[in-house]
Amino acid sequence: MLAAGMGSRYGSLKQMDGLGPCGEAIIDYSIYDAIQAGFGKVVFVIRHSFADAFKQIYSPERFGGKIDVEFVYQELDYLPEGFSVPEGREKPWGTNHAVMMAKDVIHEPFAVINSDDFYGREGFQVVADFLRSVEGCRGKYALVGYFLKNTLSEFGSVSRGVCELDDNACLSTVTERTAIQRKADGKVYYAEKGQDHEVSEDSVVSMNFWGFTPDYFSWSEELFKVFLASDDVKTNPKAEFFIPYVADVLIKRHDASFKVLNCDAKWFGVTYKEDRPDVVAKIGRLIEQGVYPRSLWGR
Repeated sequence: MLAAGMGSRYGSLKQMDGLGPCGEAIIDYSIYDAIQAGFGKVVFVIRHSFADAFKQIYSPERFGGKIDVEFVYQELDYLPEGFSVPEGREKPWGTNHAVMMAKDVIHEPFAVINSDDFYGREGFQVVADFLRSVEGCRGKYALVGYFLKNTLSEFGSVSRGVCELDDNACLSTVTERTAIQRKADGKVYYAEKGQDHEVSEDSVVSMNFWGFTPDYFSWSEELFKVFLASDDVKTNPKAEFFIPYVADVLIKRHDASFKVLNCDAKWFGVTYKEDRPDVVAKIGRLIEQGVYPRSLWGR
């Protein structure tokens, strides 16, 4: 569970914002769905600056012993030996750096999700089924794909990993695109080097819902060193070590395959504060439909 973000666009620590009728955050719904799918442990990647408040809420007792809980930390200066934080660098190192922080507490197949994204129960089930099928394997990974048009915010731009699939429904390329939004002409664009580029709204994108086996940590450590030594890091103080960056390298080197898992999962999230009322309403409808109990943890 990647929960180390500071919520700069949202205006607060959105990962702890109560959106359900009993104060549940999106985190709670994700963990509830993960438990139903058979996951046995949740590892929270957080930061020291809000650790006390976070751990007070998401203690093991909250979940009634239904799942084990671990906490690890992502900080800017958590770097391999021989590397230091470049001058002027303030932004965290990104999603794959966050995953690496969990190496010492994960020794089994695992899924990676964002703390502020609602993925749907079906997504957890297909990932769990996949991970059971590849236990003990190396280089066989997965992601749950979503259509870009179903992942946009009405209130600002978003970042997405835009995917291309091969004939076996595996990733052939994944490219991180930033500042994606629908413009006045009704078309969707991403920004790159100060220019807008059109992208199909039916593109399959990664919402950072991945399935890995533990060997992924070794690839990550190798490629993080390559990333830190690159000219991009030296010249761009905001360069990030994204999961799609690692995936793209591994695919091109034929070191790994990433199965794109098909399911009926619906995504929504709270990128901006203005997204909040819509998310609250969607959760309310799911409760009315009987998908979730009114109180997830029986309080």
